[in-house]
Amino acid sequence: MNERELFAEYRRTHDVALRNKIVEQYLYIAAVLAKKFVGRGVEYDDLYQVASLALIKGVERFDETLGLQFSTYITPTITGEIKNYFRDHSRLVHLPRKVSELRVGIRSASEEFFSAHGRKPTAKELAAALNVSEEEILRCAEAGGVISLDKPAENGESGSMSFHEVLPAQDNFFEDFENRDAVHSAVASLLEDERKIVEYRFGQELSQVETAKRMGVSQMHVSRLERKILQKLRERLAAEE
Repeated sequence: MNERELFAEYRRTHDVALRNKIVEQYLYIAAVLAKKFVGRGVEYDDLYQVASLALIKGVERFDETLGLQFSTYITPTITGEIKNYFRDHSRLVHLPRKVSELRVGIRSASEEFFSAHGRKPTAKELAAALNVSEEEILRCAEAGGVISLDKPAENGESGSMSFHEVLPAQDNFFEDFENRDAVHSAVASLLEDERKIVEYRFGQELSQVETAKRMGVSQMHVSRLERKILQKLRERLAAEE
């Protein structure tokens, strides 16, 4: 079977043996990308493990019907996971264990809240979700260089946008709908630039800044259009239920 047929068969059967076969076929990409980051304070074996887990997750999420080659899809996905590992590792090794654990909880709760409500949570809402005081949330955000999700990303491209809004997309919008045909139909109804944003943000999991660079537009334009796209898709899918 060719690549498209392999993924189509796996999406149909969810056979673990077939998934492992696909993963083995592309492990070389994980190895190559892991080697590119050697010499930065993390052992190759650790980097290879991170890359391999990203590969497995990528196989689970890849949709061959969108017309993208898997190698094109998985390369930025693995690279992003490795960079996230370096970012988290560099911060966590300098923080007390309690603060480190709370920081991980804050990130997870923030992503869940954003997926559910379409906006970033306040410190009060995070405190309620994690059953801690608002003061602990704020203290954790300031400790050891941990960046608050509400803090503006201070660079020329991001303007006054928060770091939460320039991170790679974490919205579970497309995973919330079981009717994949309806999702594909809804996406197909979008304009060309809108479909590109969907692919870059939710397919390749690029940040808004990276997406803007690919498209030759401003990050603010991507942010505004992304919100409109998600609202448009939600409305169309809700109408078809």
